Amino acid sequence: MLDLFIQIRIADVVDIVLVALLLYGLYRLLKGTAAISIFIGIVAIFLIWQIVNALQMELLSTILGAFVSVGFIALIIIFQPEIRRFLFTIGAKTSKGDRKLFRLFTRRRKSVVALDTESICQACAAMSNIKQGALIVITRKNTLADIVLTGVTIDAEISKPLIENIFFKNSPLHDGAMIITDNKIAAARCILPVTNNSEIPGHYGLRHRAAVGVSESNDCIVLVVSEETGAISLVKEGKIKTLQASTMEETLEKELKGER
Repeated sequence: MLDLFIQIRIADVVDIVLVALLLYGLYRLLKGTAAISIFIGIVAIFLIWQIVNALQMELLSTILGAFVSVGFIALIIIFQPEIRRFLFTIGAKTSKGDRKLFRLFTRRRKSVVALDTESICQACAAMSNIKQGALIVITRKNTLADIVLTGVTIDAEISKPLIENIFFKNSPLHDGAMIITDNKIAAARCILPVTNNSEIPGHYGLRHRAAVGVSESNDCIVLVVSEETGAISLVKEGKIKTLQASTMEETLEKELKGER
């Protein structure tokens, strides 16, 4: 009768705990990037593969096994920047001999901070009146940490004068995107991926195409002020919507709350 029960050793418990810590550490490392969705998908497929193996479903097990085998190679290619950053973090923390590496597993989630939409909308309206181009990315679930690294770190409180000064045409930071996270200007002069969507009308310039590109693969809202026409646009999930200055703040609040 003892053979009918699953025998669990202490080593098995330790093994499960270590794997759980490893997966949680990878999740904390990838959180805030577009790669987190791919990571969750791969973990889900691997778990399904293990369940199929336990149920001895040979055909489905063979198909999923082949997918997982090829998936590890694709995983290295897709996660190359994250893997390199992960290895760099391990090397840097180990050489210093401190305990910061272990904080990766114990970091608490930050509370959600209300966005200062008033200052952002006032700055966009002022720049629209003088046809001053701007590209502002407001992050949601993804903090876009990989994109922030391409620009200049600012980490400043949101204010109308600061936004206008950053996008002033003679400012060294005006060329590129501003990233706003947790009600702070995280960085400026950031480089965004440009969309390959051929259905975008030709009158939209590089700012709008970059806004569409970043919103296609990330959970964010992008505000664009056209340098040619002064028009204000809101880009979300690859869709461009023209805004009126009078109703801009109300529309932005609704989009941030997920209302249609």
